[in-house]
Amino acid sequence: MIKKLLAIFLVTTSAMTAVAQSVPVYLDETKPIELRVEDALSRMTLDEKIAVIHAQSKFSSPGVKRLGLPDFWTDDGPHGVRPDVLWDKWEQAGQTNDSCVAFPALTCLAASWNPQMARLYGVSLGEEGRYRGKDMILAPGVNINRTPLNGRNFEYMGEDPYLTSRIAVPYIQGLQSTGVSACVKHYALNNDEENRFFVNVVVSDRALHEIYLPAFKAAVKEGGTWAVMGAYNKYKTQHLCHNAIMLNKILKGDWQFDGVVVSDWGGAHNTEEAITNGLDMEFGSWTNGLTDGSSNAYNNYFLSEPYKKLIKEGKYTEKELNDKVRRVLRLFFRTTMNRNRAQGFLCSESHYEAARRIADDGIVLLKNSASKGTEPLLPLNAKNVKRILVVGENAIKMMTVGGGSSSLKVQKEILPIDGIISKLSSLNSQFTVDYARGYVGDTVQSYNGVTVGRSIIEDRSPEVLRQEAVEKAKGAEYVIVFGGLNKSDFQDCEGHDRKEYTLPYQQNELIEALAAVNNNIIYVNISGNAVELPWKDKVPAIIQGWYLGSETGEAIADVLFGDVNPSGKLPFTWYAKLDDCGAHALKTYPGTWRENGDIFDEEYKEDIYVGYRWTDKQKIRPTFAFGHGLSYTTFKLNNATADKKTISIDENITFTVSVTNTGKRAGAEVVQLYISDLKSSLPRPVKELKGFQKVFLEPGESKDVTITINKDALSFYDDSQQCWKAEGGDFEALIGTASDNLPLKVKFALK
Repeated sequence: MIKKLLAIFLVTTSAMTAVAQSVPVYLDETKPIELRVEDALSRMTLDEKIAVIHAQSKFSSPGVKRLGLPDFWTDDGPHGVRPDVLWDKWEQAGQTNDSCVAFPALTCLAASWNPQMARLYGVSLGEEGRYRGKDMILAPGVNINRTPLNGRNFEYMGEDPYLTSRIAVPYIQGLQSTGVSACVKHYALNNDEENRFFVNVVVSDRALHEIYLPAFKAAVKEGGTWAVMGAYNKYKTQHLCHNAIMLNKILKGDWQFDGVVVSDWGGAHNTEEAITNGLDMEFGSWTNGLTDGSSNAYNNYFLSEPYKKLIKEGKYTEKELNDKVRRVLRLFFRTTMNRNRAQGFLCSESHYEAARRIADDGIVLLKNSASKGTEPLLPLNAKNVKRILVVGENAIKMMTVGGGSSSLKVQKEILPIDGIISKLSSLNSQFTVDYARGYVGDTVQSYNGVTVGRSIIEDRSPEVLRQEAVEKAKGAEYVIVFGGLNKSDFQDCEGHDRKEYTLPYQQNELIEALAAVNNNIIYVNISGNAVELPWKDKVPAIIQGWYLGSETGEAIADVLFGDVNPSGKLPFTWYAKLDDCGAHALKTYPGTWRENGDIFDEEYKEDIYVGYRWTDKQKIRPTFAFGHGLSYTTFKLNNATADKKTISIDENITFTVSVTNTGKRAGAEVVQLYISDLKSSLPRPVKELKGFQKVFLEPGESKDVTITINKDALSFYDDSQQCWKAEGGDFEALIGTASDNLPLKVKFALK
């Protein structure tokens, strides 16, 4: 009996071993990814290799069905999973299960100055994407805010490369922890929308490496992003979706990026450049890049039949193709072939909670003075409020709809006026909330198949609307004005830039008139950009409300009524006038056509002096400085020290500062550390952000905050030697709570 059982065991074991050995290496998840990639590559035909490097529909590319590799599905966007469209059209697919939670715009996330919120954002977005069957989210956007007119700034993270890097890395890590690939965009120098298909950016190597590349580098080297999207514009007259310097030398060479380079939709223009200059996956709108062509003709893409034809003619071998396919297979094994990916969640309570927490953390209190007496106007006491007048189109307008590729179909979006009414209803039975439109900015009722909810049609003239608001304001206890921009063309919207820095739709006249009849004006600016505020001194309270997503109304009410103590900080300089911005002061925006008329040059003459670097250099006082943001409590920073007075090139230095909440409310403060190089062989900014930390304190509580830096924080890019350099000498750490409020200084030296 024992012999019989032993025989059965041996036969069974032998059979199991044989089955195990017959499983292809590429399907064995216990094997290293690189072995699986090489095994799969060795089994693919030329046609299969060509197929996986270009799209098969608006948002998908094919897998390899014969080998069991699923199709690959991408999706916009950075603030929520975009609704599904038809296979070969931009129109809605008409589904009923593709609504989403809208998270705050990335400018709001950056304004939180909180990497923990960035991680939460990425995880939550990834979970929504997984439930919807998406393998790649086309996000985050990390382009630098060079001009406040850029229509797409709301999708980015501000003007500073260090802040952008610290927020982008945990966002990417959180997203990819769910098995959904990030696709960092738009690489690179995509800093304005007007003429984006034709712009050739002329920029120094120093500005390129110090300002415009650090966030992309951090995304690759620290965030480990699995994909990078090329930009529409050109660098050195070569399109950035197939650019030898940017893709081959810097991205794949210097940074050792092992993921895929994805074209922006229609960003490829030439087969041979696409073959040799680093593009791995081509997506697009039609068959010929940006121009109209035959629908559903993806085999005509530059990296499809034209590429295969050149291989068959012998002009190219499969060497370049195999490198592209290896990268695509690596992406597959990280996503579609990862059997351990969780199912994900859609519109869950936890995602709405995450959206609200991020919004609460990113709202910026710009100004809060007293209208009467000595107490600041905000926060309002919800239990005692009698009559509030809400003014402005932005109080009733959905901001998740429109703006270009980041437009969403949300399950819900709580509007500002509804959030205020809801907050008061739970605490106060004696309140009245009245509304006046005040101005008309946009009466479009739908965008890309998504309707805007309540009707915003308005036939009355601006004068009538303004007069109605003024009359109602005379009897109001408080007037809360919701103004700013919107997601329409030439506002905060992909495809075009803003035409002016001033507030549109005669909002300045409205606010001036309201301030003349009521002292208790609270202005809430809804935008992803700064705007001109000529009446700033006449209004006691100003809030930057961003585009806050599904929980907009709740988050704004949280701050207005003090349930949340605001702690957001501006991620960009708020200029008093447009010419206070370097790109406009030097008249280099938006660029000029060359004499032959085929290249549109935009020269970045301000060089490394972007944002606060420019205002510091020119001694310009902005309306609100980079890093500015107030609180309902007060904080005191003191006792700044360093653990060393002198460091060598391979040492770190740690700064410690004591932070005390000297007010009566719990709250959070952002300790900001800037470095000033006191003597350098090349000109350097007055100071540069090189560290920050957000700290939460109860009233009367003190904590020591430590920030550690290394030689990277002391280095500049020497374009004459094409390398980063840290020079010995004296430095100064400037520590405070905004770029214009740095009371503590610590000197140290680098050997």
